[in-house]
Amino acid sequence: MRYHSLLILLAAGLALWSGACSTQQGGKHGDADSSATAGTESYTCPMHPSVVSDHPAACPVCGMALVKKSTEAALSKGDEAMLRTVSLSASQRVMANISTVPAMRRAMGRSISAVGVADVAEPLQADVTARFRGRVEKVFANYTGKAVRKGDVLLEMYSPDLIAAQQEYLNAVSGLDRSRQSGANEDVQRSLVETGRDRLRIHYGLSAEQLASLEKSGKAHSTAEFRAPISGTVLRKQIVPGQYVDEGTPLYQLADLSRLWLYFEVYEQDLRFIRIGQTALITAEAWPGENFNGRVAFIDPVMNAETRTARVRVEVANGSGKLKPQMYVKASIDMQTANVLAVPVSAVVSTGMRSVVWVEARANQFEPRDVTLGVRSDGWVEITGGLEEGEHVVSTGGYLLDSESILSHPDLAAASKSGAASAPSVATAADGVREITVVIDGTYSPEVITVEKGRKVRILFDRREDSECSEEVVFPAFKIRRKLPAFKTTAIELTPRKAGRFSFVCGMDMLKGTMVVTP
Repeated sequence: MRYHSLLILLAAGLALWSGACSTQQGGKHGDADSSATAGTESYTCPMHPSVVSDHPAACPVCGMALVKKSTEAALSKGDEAMLRTVSLSASQRVMANISTVPAMRRAMGRSISAVGVADVAEPLQADVTARFRGRVEKVFANYTGKAVRKGDVLLEMYSPDLIAAQQEYLNAVSGLDRSRQSGANEDVQRSLVETGRDRLRIHYGLSAEQLASLEKSGKAHSTAEFRAPISGTVLRKQIVPGQYVDEGTPLYQLADLSRLWLYFEVYEQDLRFIRIGQTALITAEAWPGENFNGRVAFIDPVMNAETRTARVRVEVANGSGKLKPQMYVKASIDMQTANVLAVPVSAVVSTGMRSVVWVEARANQFEPRDVTLGVRSDGWVEITGGLEEGEHVVSTGGYLLDSESILSHPDLAAASKSGAASAPSVATAADGVREITVVIDGTYSPEVITVEKGRKVRILFDRREDSECSEEVVFPAFKIRRKLPAFKTTAIELTPRKAGRFSFVCGMDMLKGTMVVTP
């Protein structure tokens, strides 16, 4: 509270000292101000400010007498900047605690934090399914979560079809031996042997060792073994001994948990800082004080429409097994931007609608400058537009200068706000047509729009009132008259064929706007 009071007293003192300095300089600034703010007289309705007339009359809406007002002439941006310049003496500068630093290029770091969940890596999963019909005889991997190694026997299955296929293969092998002994043509028997071997290997899943054992024993095995295709953990067991299964029935789901995929939801404003290959520092509440290193492997190309986030996948080694699938985790992704123009965060004055820095144009003379901000980090903020390298900006006391400027020129502050509020909304639609939005709420906002000659334009009238005078809009030069439903947006398309200034008005000729067509 004492700090705010001190700021107010300093601002008031600066205003008095500035006024004294202006008086001592012979009133030159006063002449400039009077010429800049010279205006024209007009009349308006106190109840309906949109009603404007250049002579005394009655309001066509409510019947009240119009009152006189003064409309100030518009100032150029250069004139406004000149008028808002604040000059201080050396003692004033000391009292206001004004200090400056040069805008310089430096490396900027940014850390993006996100919350996510661990999951199984998709390439490290394997499903074991029944290759043929049969009955489960023995189950070796008999519980979920059991660790298995590649090649371990998971179960044994009895199948009459398998026995018949083995016997056919053994008969073909015996026939090939007899053909060789008798000197008969071996081609037919060799083809039968190859066909039987491929059937047992591909369809029934017998390995080369199992086929060799079958040929050596000369006796069909009553059961077949199902082995683990990968090393990992049993995530799902779907059989019990004695169960009959059909071909294609799922038996096991296995996964290698030595590497996990972590999915994080990243807000859209942070996505531009995420790159594939970036290092991510992973933490989990289950292991406080312990960090895991991951790598960004994938960025989802589609946004989540409800949360306005995109999913980012991070791969992390999990040889210790401490991270579990479905465990909540946090990620911190650090990025560096090299040699960007930056100023201290304290140098930026935020007005709500724009960001301003005060630049020392000359010794003890300061002027406001609108800037565009980028990355913030460690007390510094990136400047992407509005400032040049080497210019000296006010790092402390900027808000005091802004207050002094508003106290000295309150009219400019009001004009700046109204100008910002009436800035036209311009966009290009999916069909390539230029779209301009005009808001109707007591007046046309903006009152002046600019289009190009010969180019099709779509004007979107957003009517936010139910006043009788704004029920329709008329373009006299284009012979366009269109009804405007209340609280809805109506699109009007036209293609101007000649340059100039053309008016658009409401049906009662009380609301007026101008369309400027450039060559």
